Formats: sequence, C-alpha cells, structure tokens
Amino acid sequence: MVGPPGSGKSMLAARLPSILPPLAPAELLEVSMIHSIAGQLAGGRLSDRRPYRAPHHSATMAALVGGGFRARPGEASLAHHGVLFLDEFPEFSPQVLDALRQPLETSECVIARANHRVSYPAAIQLVAAMNPCRCGMAGEPGQTCARGPRCMADYQSRISAPLMDRIDIRIDVPAVSASDLIRPMAAEASAAVAARVARAREAQRDRFAALGHSGISTNARASTALIERIVEPDPGGLQLLRDAAEKMRFSARGYHRVLKVARTLADLDGKDIVGRIHLAEAISYRIAGERLAAAA
Repeated sequence: MVGPPGSGKSMLAARLPSILPPLAPAELLEVSMIHSIAGQLAGGRLSDRRPYRAPHHSATMAALVGGGFRARPGEASLAHHGVLFLDEFPEFSPQVLDALRQPLETSECVIARANHRVSYPAAIQLVAAMNPCRCGMAGEPGQTCARGPRCMADYQSRISAPLMDRIDIRIDVPAVSASDLIRPMAAEASAAVAARVARAREAQRDRFAALGHSGISTNARASTALIERIVEPDPGGLQLLRDAAEKMRFSARGYHRVLKVARTLADLDGKDIVGRIHLAEAISYRIAGERLAAAA
C-alpha cells in the first residue's frame, strides 16, 4: 500500500486478520509450537485468531527471520499462518528486507550456523505500507514534493526489484478528506467480507482436494504447474493476459502470480471460470507500482 501519511494504511493492515478465517486445528498447533519455542506463549493460552506481527523498521535481520545465540524464530515465523505487516517499508534496512525473499518463496526460514541448522515454517501473508516519498506528499493533488522529483525514485529504490516482484498486489491509498470523515459512505461490514473470504477458502480447499492435493488450502501455495492447470481463462481473458505479459514484460514469477490473484478474485465472486474481468483486475494490481514510479 502506497499513500501519504494519515491515509489509513496501517489501520487497513490491522483490520486484515478480522476477515481471515480462524486457524484450523493443525494450523493452531503449528502456531502454538512456534510461539512456545520463542517463549511467547504466555500461560499456555491458545487462540484460533491468526497471528498479526508488526515489527518496527529498526528490526535486525535476526529479529525478522530468526537467529541469535539460540537461533530462535523471528517475526516471519511468529506470523506463520497469519499476517506480517511492515510499516514504513523503505525505512527497513535493504539487507533485512532482502532476507525475506527466500521465506516468501519457500514458506520457511532457514537459520544456518557453524554447529547447527534450524528451519522454522513461515507461511505468511506479507503486507507492507509506505509513503510515496520521504516527505510523504509526492503525487498527491495540490501537493508537491519538498525534495524534488528524485525524492520518490530514491526512496522507492531502497526496495529491491526481486523483492517487489514477490509482492502480488500493489495499490495506491489516497488521502482521506475531512468531508469523507464527516459524511462517511455506507461500508460493507467486516463480518460480510469474512463470510465471503471463508466461502472462497472453502472452494479452494475442495478444488485442491479433488485434484489430489489435500495439503494445499490456498491458491497462493499452489505450484506453477498446478495454478496453470486450475486457471483456464476464457478467450478474451487469455488474449488480455498475453498482451499484458508482452507489454509489461512480466517475469515468469509475475506471470504466475497474476494467475493466482485472478483465480482468487474469481473464487471471491463464486465463479468457476476465470474471466477477463478477473485477469484485468489482477493485472492492474501488478502494474500499480510501475505507474507510481513513472509519476516521479
């Protein structure tokens, strides 16, 4: 999420666990064991609420992916089966952020030391938020960046391209005006959104189970071969995907991530076929970051 200060990015991220389904018994056991190893299972209390971790941008590599004298799990593993929220994304050390590249691909954090090697699970949903530039106002109507046009490019370049390629959805979060707060529009309740998410998750579990992959419960965890098998766009959607991939020069990873997002959007709509509208929305989420960079 990219937007000026006070636009609600952190609030949106904090509300995300409220629309996610509760932990399954096996997931609850895994989360509890990780928190127990880290010494954070206070009083042995268990909860089926998905973890939500929001480390400060001064966190070290050991704090984020694990390590230290006893190689304890880091924030990425403590957010296993939940949400890892990184606010002020570019303010993190570039080396610390790049340490997340492997966990995002393999869903595990491997800590290697001279005398031992430890692997902690890290199937996380990474959510990040950032201002468009260091002063925070670049690209906003009626506002100008105090440091000139290079401020945005220099600020965003702190995030490496390989890491950005692993982020599926990139959205702009515009500033909220006073009139929006005084006369708020009708909004969908979190309970209604949570019910729609639960139906989509159930449809995904049933689909993978029918294909003999009962260990996979979400589209995000599907292999590239499997996602190509379950995504069969209509002719219009297939042409749109081909044109977008050539024009935007998607990487192989980016291409398959678009398919996963489109399949999830179709599941949220209750559709068996991935249509052109789902692919168009998935592609728009992929290129939003590129539009923002071009504005610099």
